[in-house]
Amino acid sequence: MKIGFIGLGIMGAPMALHLVNAGHQLYYVQRGKVNAEIAATNAVACATGKEVAQQAEVVILMVPDTPDVAAVLFGEDGVAQGLSKGKTVIDMSSISPIETKAFAQKINDLGCDYLDAPVSGGEVGAKAASLTIMVGGTEAAFASARPLFELMGKNITHVGGVGDGQTTKVANQIIVALNIAAVGEALLFASKAGADPAKVRQALMGGFASSRILEVHGERMIKRTFNPGFRIGLHQKDLSLALAGAKAIGVALPQTASAAQLMQACAANGWDQLDHSALVKALELMAGHQVAPA
Repeated sequence: MKIGFIGLGIMGAPMALHLVNAGHQLYYVQRGKVNAEIAATNAVACATGKEVAQQAEVVILMVPDTPDVAAVLFGEDGVAQGLSKGKTVIDMSSISPIETKAFAQKINDLGCDYLDAPVSGGEVGAKAASLTIMVGGTEAAFASARPLFELMGKNITHVGGVGDGQTTKVANQIIVALNIAAVGEALLFASKAGADPAKVRQALMGGFASSRILEVHGERMIKRTFNPGFRIGLHQKDLSLALAGAKAIGVALPQTASAAQLMQACAANGWDQLDHSALVKALELMAGHQVAPA
């Protein structure tokens, strides 16, 4: 297929590369330095989103936030201006479920399908093509796009109508944030009490407290490897979506609010570009103690 891909960042570049390696023709917007692996393929650089949409049958977006999606789709020379009837837009960004429904309606009015398909799994999952993909949209559009999703992920679920994919991703980010905070508190407690946090983590990995967060992010906290797989700043944005959505539907999310404040403390100290496992640094600041030496 001819596929447009806008957003060749930490996640988007490896995702797009899987599509190219499977034999699909890729079109992308040239913005600054292009991923070297993609530049070495037959992928075609375009000047605008409009041009990408004119060339491609399917246009995939993987950009940071709701305003970015709005700009890419409906800004000057945006994707919407290049669409023609029968094409499909797939937004794999993590954005507002409410705005997603509005975006989809505008694209549907052009005679095109719209899927919201946010992902979980971070840079590691993007590179390994093992992402979890949560999809909202019609059954027909999902069935058509599924072969593309299978090139980028393993756990692919059609969860419902437009916006339901984004709602699922917000729920995912709540769980991940609270687990990171829990692991951070546990390792910090153990360390300050005088135990070896690495050995504590090893012991916990064999019990009911075992989790993917304890395995991966717990190791990051101990080894102080906070280079971003998924930045605190982006997770902050996702928790803001959760709290705004909760307010709109009248749901209290007290633990989510607490995790959001820990991330805000990190941002206030200039750590928002670190991996979200660095949330532990806010806990360490309050305790006057690090889980492990730098």
